[in-house]
Amino acid sequence: MDNLNDLPKKLLPWYKKNARKLPWRENKDPYCVWISEIMLQQTRVEAVIEYYNRFLKAIPDMKTLALVDDEKLLKLWEGLGYYTRAKNLKRAAREILEKHNGVFPHEYALILELPGIGPYTAGAISSICFDLPIPAVDGNVLRVLSRITNSSAPIDEQKTKTDIFNMLKKIYPKKDPGDFTQALMELGAVICTPQSPKCQQCPLRTRCRANAAHTVSNIPVKSVKKAKKLIYKTIFLFECHKKFALIKRKQDGLLGGMWQFPEIDGKLSLQQAVNAAQEMGVHPVQLYRKTEKSHIFTHLKWDMRCYHILCADQTPNFVWETLEKIRDTYALPTAFKQFIEES
Repeated sequence: MDNLNDLPKKLLPWYKKNARKLPWRENKDPYCVWISEIMLQQTRVEAVIEYYNRFLKAIPDMKTLALVDDEKLLKLWEGLGYYTRAKNLKRAAREILEKHNGVFPHEYALILELPGIGPYTAGAISSICFDLPIPAVDGNVLRVLSRITNSSAPIDEQKTKTDIFNMLKKIYPKKDPGDFTQALMELGAVICTPQSPKCQQCPLRTRCRANAAHTVSNIPVKSVKKAKKLIYKTIFLFECHKKFALIKRKQDGLLGGMWQFPEIDGKLSLQQAVNAAQEMGVHPVQLYRKTEKSHIFTHLKWDMRCYHILCADQTPNFVWETLEKIRDTYALPTAFKQFIEES
């Protein structure tokens, strides 16, 4: 690949002048940087800011995180998705308290051992918080480096990620490595964007091979993805005396340990839904509404039919709560929450 020795010299001045003011950039506290980096996985910066500020206000330090009630933690995370990230935050906080006396480890290898932390997050914390010259290779960085080198190597393959990590490691500056980490990410986020990149504003435009070859729109390359598995679901909004039935999912598996509305696999007809409701112990009185929704996960898609059914009584098989209480207290996955957004 290309010689990248000049990247720090070109990028660091640009970053110091153009860096966005973000709450997690106000200091180098590893706790704050860690929380922000986990939140930023799979989520846009604009959406994360509100969540980040709310989370830090409620859970301001490592000990509070280690001891926080699971329901409160998941409620704070509600809407960010990928709830395993939140659970791993708590697991890692407990490990830091038990193994590191509550002090965030300062070594890359030790950071990498923490639950929920991979090479990217470990690299980001190491460089930003502890001034270690270790790369953090996320989607933004993969895109920037692929375009700079005009590489057609698929960025979703581990070999490509490893190659770019090793390539960057050779040129990472010993001075301000954290700024260099953030400069690469910032360039990908605001200039070298997936669509309509602002090449004329890019501090690397004169040495970008993709720009010279007019191949920017074709890079980066990704492997052909397998079609998502399609699963049909029937969701039940059982309502009785303005309260709705909730049930908790099993701890393991998808959305483990979260609250949801009752559901079963398959798309049921109205009569089948009534029969299923009776088997669940409720006594249907009236169909209030039928809606169709879908929700996409990483590897699968739920195609859902929801029956909002008024019931004669509140069976003890479920927890019954008002919509206001559900919205304020319970961490409801977006897949289910969308059915009460219009209620």
